[in-house]
Amino acid sequence: MEELFDVINQKGEYTGRIEKRDVCHKEGLWHKAVAMFIINSKGQVLLQRRSKNKKLWPDMLDMTAGGHVLSGEFGFESIIRESKEELGIDIKREDMIFIGSSLSENVKGDIINKHLNEYYIVLKDVDETKVKLQVEEVSEVRWMDKDEIIERVKNHYDGITDKEGCWEYLVKYYEWADKKI
Repeated sequence: MEELFDVINQKGEYTGRIEKRDVCHKEGLWHKAVAMFIINSKGQVLLQRRSKNKKLWPDMLDMTAGGHVLSGEFGFESIIRESKEELGIDIKREDMIFIGSSLSENVKGDIINKHLNEYYIVLKDVDETKVKLQVEEVSEVRWMDKDEIIERVKNHYDGITDKEGCWEYLVKYYEWADKKI
């Protein structure tokens, strides 16, 4: 089944146009995407390793879950869907902390990604041995310490996806959380 996206303008406003994924990526049409990080009680983040078969960022460490917002969905609904599909993890709307949004443009080969990204944090202890991986998307999950993530971001995204804005929002959340303690 082909995914359909709501086309938006550069301000994030709906245009009324709905297009298939490949049309959005071929023509560079703006659409929505989401990123979510699960942080456990130790302050570690659950990261997924993208499948080697992915077109973009194969075999790289990435956010806990995320993806495109389908036509008619809100970002929080996409997080609930993607978490269940990719990892078998149930997330509820009330578990999510919205931490911001940004625009990103990314060209990799013949794929032009123009996204309005929404970023979410979920505070949850998850047993990574019980996660059910969607093997077409994810090859493994692992916990990573805050300091290691910050170091990787500083070192030009060493071993992690170089998705614009995604990691910076996580680092900003950590800075905010550290002030609250």
